[in-house]
Amino acid sequence: MNISVFGAGAWGTALSMSLADRHQVMLFGREAQAIADMSARRENARYLPGLALPPSLALTADLPAATAHASDGLMVAATSVAGLRPLLTSFLPYALPNLIWLCKGFEEGSALLPHQIVRELMGDTLPCGALSGPSFAQEVARGLPCALTIGSADPALCQLAVSAIHGNTIRVYSSDDLVGVEVGGAVKNVLAIATGIADGLGLGLNARAALITRGLAEITRLGIALGGRSETFMGLTGVGDLILTCTGDLSRNRQVGLGLAAGKSLDTIVNELGHVAEGVRCVRAVQQLARQHQIATPIVDAVGRVLFESETPIKALQQLLARESRVETA
Repeated sequence: MNISVFGAGAWGTALSMSLADRHQVMLFGREAQAIADMSARRENARYLPGLALPPSLALTADLPAATAHASDGLMVAATSVAGLRPLLTSFLPYALPNLIWLCKGFEEGSALLPHQIVRELMGDTLPCGALSGPSFAQEVARGLPCALTIGSADPALCQLAVSAIHGNTIRVYSSDDLVGVEVGGAVKNVLAIATGIADGLGLGLNARAALITRGLAEITRLGIALGGRSETFMGLTGVGDLILTCTGDLSRNRQVGLGLAAGKSLDTIVNELGHVAEGVRCVRAVQQLARQHQIATPIVDAVGRVLFESETPIKALQQLLARESRVETA
């Protein structure tokens, strides 16, 4: 199958590397010099240093060429949520066959999920969906096993994505609950910041387990209010991705929390990471949607106060612990 991956960051490169031994894969990057360097070195030195690109993986900074390559195959958007709209806008002159995206989050300002951005720009007829689940790019690039879910209301698109991606070290499931798949992938990033803060403060494994469990309740409440199904949040794109992002030190969002607990400013943390973690961008969108639907999200709110209202992590923790006891329900 001809597959074009648009976005030469860590995850786009890792997925391209994994698929290149089974398909004709072309990886597009918008920075011509960066693509030239990757082609010369056969390595993505910025995002995946030390890991050799497969000889069969084609690299290009030519958007029309990358689009034409997948004209009868599969197109993969491997940008951040912030980069999705600009990428889709660049696609408007072309006829797209099928599209899946890897980004997780809500768009800043609009609070739209990725599929809503796609629908707004591309209409309702494009076969499309979200590929999500617990997956660190570095491990996928090294050929370590993982399991993912393709979320789409289009059964044919799900089958196409499964046939393209499922195999070797990647197992792919499918779900028609696109909203649930996307909400789980978005909100877990905020909760990973919270867990990073707790771990950075040395609060122990009991506190970590409590945050993950009650964080899952916040994801589920919001997800159901937005149209997702409760069972989706017990799967790979819900609790699975939540556990990985909250506990794995490869998680950028967890690193944000650890930095905040150490007393670092958000600007300092972002400079050290090299870019903003998606959880930082998501907080206000989650709060906005929670207010609209009258959903309680105390952990998300605590993260928001630490990030944007200069509240100390210790005070945020005290406020969470001071909340009145209640019957445990989702």
